[in-house]
Order: sequence, then C-alpha cells, then structure tokens
Amino acid sequence: MELKTPLYDCHVALGGKIVPFAGYLMPVQYPTGVIAEHMAVRKQAGLFDVSHMGEVMYEGPDALNNLNELLTNDFTNMVDGQVRYSPMCNDEGGVVDDLIVYRYNQNKYMVVVNAANRHKDVEWMKAHLFGDVQFADISDEVAQIALQGPNSKEILARLADASSMPEKYYHFIPECTVGGIACVVSQTGYTGEFGYEIYMKNEDAPKMWDLLLQTGKDLGLIPCGLGARDTLRLEAAMPLYGHEMDDTVTPLEAGLNFAVKMKKESFIGKAAMEAKGELTRKRVGLKVVGRGIVREHERVLVDGQEVGHTTSGTHCPYLGGAYAMAMLKMPYTEVGTKVQAEVRGRLIDCEVVALPFYKRA
Repeated sequence: MELKTPLYDCHVALGGKIVPFAGYLMPVQYPTGVIAEHMAVRKQAGLFDVSHMGEVMYEGPDALNNLNELLTNDFTNMVDGQVRYSPMCNDEGGVVDDLIVYRYNQNKYMVVVNAANRHKDVEWMKAHLFGDVQFADISDEVAQIALQGPNSKEILARLADASSMPEKYYHFIPECTVGGIACVVSQTGYTGEFGYEIYMKNEDAPKMWDLLLQTGKDLGLIPCGLGARDTLRLEAAMPLYGHEMDDTVTPLEAGLNFAVKMKKESFIGKAAMEAKGELTRKRVGLKVVGRGIVREHERVLVDGQEVGHTTSGTHCPYLGGAYAMAMLKMPYTEVGTKVQAEVRGRLIDCEVVALPFYKRA
C-alpha cells in the first residue's frame, strides 16, 4: 500500500494527477501540464513536494570517518553549513545510491537519500557502521519542499530574513524561520535552476506549501509534479538512480568523476574500480537530429552494430528538442559522433553532444 506525504491533500485540492511513485502517492502533474510547469521553473518559479526523499543522521566522534569510508567523495575539508554530493558504492564499485551530505558540525551530518532506495540504503549504512557514531533514520519525521527557479530568492526573501537564506550554492542554514515556521534551508535542487530545498516537521508542511504558493503567485510560482521534475533534471543532464547508474554501473562510468576521490586512502568500492582499469564505456549526451523521441532502454547503433543503450530520454521543453543520455562504448563517446537509436524497430538519427544540455546563465 502506497504512503502519502504530508502534502497529499494539498495536491488533491490543486487538481494534481496522483500516481504511485517510490512507494508514495505523488502528483505527476497539475492541470497546467508538464510543459507549463517546466517553463515556470526555467523562467519564474516552481514548487515541488519532495517529502518522499529519505533523511538519515550521523552523529558522534566517528561520524566523519564513517562517511569517508562509506562514500566516494571526501568530506574531510567540509565546513559547517556546507552540502556535498556523493555516490555510495558496493564492493564491486557499482552504485548503491547517490546522495547529498549536509554538515552541521564536525560530529553531525544529515544525509539525504533517494526515496526508492531509502530502506535499502539504511540497511547498507547500518551494516557498515563502525566506531563511536549514532545513526538514525528520521525520514518519517521530515517533510521537504523544493522552491526552484530564478524568482525563488525574491519569493523566499518575502518570508525570511537574510540570516535564514544561504548565500552560496550547496550551502545551508540549519536553524531558519520561514513565514514563522522553523526549518532547514539549503541552496540546492534537482532542476538545473537556482533554488532552495526546505526541510520542516510534517505538521508544518501544508502551511509552508500554501504560504509559498500564495507569496509567490505574482512572481509566477506554480506547483509542479514528477513529470516536470524529470524533464528539468534530464535537460540539465542530472543523473537519476535506476537510469544513469545502478548496482552494476560505477560512478566513473556515469561521469561522476568529480565526486569520486581515488586519492582517499580507502572507501567501499575503490579497490574494485581500480581493478577495472581504463573505462570501456561512459555516459554521454545525445541530441536527436532525426524525427521522434528517444526514451530509456533503447539500443544505440553505429553501422548496424550495437554500441550501447539509452538511459533516459524525452522532449526538452526549454531547449525545444528531443535529447537523451546513453551509456556507450568508449570509441563512440566523442562529441560529434553520429549514432542511431532503435525505437520500436525504427532507427532515429542522433549525435553525441556535450553535457549538460542546459546550463543556466
């Protein structure tokens, strides 16, 4: 049986089309439609319910050591109030999940995990705890709302003073007040746009949701569903677990080298990645130059020979064309390489292009 986020009734009241997703009943879109929601985020602002995401806490003298061993990125030089992205690998170097780490202080961190992987991640994390550390899954106590788009700052500024608004990207303020509600505010997001993610108690979420929508109405703020969340992240070439990476794909193959610190003394999966040696495949971007839309799990061919497969694909509203990400064999990953995607027996011409497809100015 699917769960409901604290904002379920708000979505129903706004006419959200509810679908099951990652064990929750979530809005895939509102009457405005996916394209209008997508364009609102690119040009004004959009509001997303991301309360289905999981949150866990690491506290204690060995919290940092645990994270450095568990995750591929290095958290040693983080400062209080900083946020850092990282894959989490299995012993074979495949990705268990990708997640975000929030540093409160040297002995306290919050880790945000993907909704569909929450229980799997928690079991993996618990199985690898060591030393003096306390671990807690607080997912069921926390709601999360994402305010995304160029007008986000002006909207939030109407409800919070400057001390409650993080000034830098991938930074957060742990104790904020927004519209009289206690919360955590981070300058993060999954849209490729400027924006914030706001964490609060479940019981405060509906009030926060309504307050933000009301406050941002004249600045073009509208509620957005899972559909726009996916087209926005794909347009910004942000990888999604289960598509661009999984238990069989290393973060290096997924193009996440920036978050894999091979110079660290050790982390789970490091030895396996070293043993694999040179990459034989990697994630690339494809622009569809023929007619049609390419989705995930399509074969990619060159001269009739299979050279890889697509991992995600859609029509990108802001760019006005069809794009896809794909996992291709190394000889075919150069920008400008001509390939074809096989969609229901028909070959669609594509070209390898640089990632991300969209980057905000």
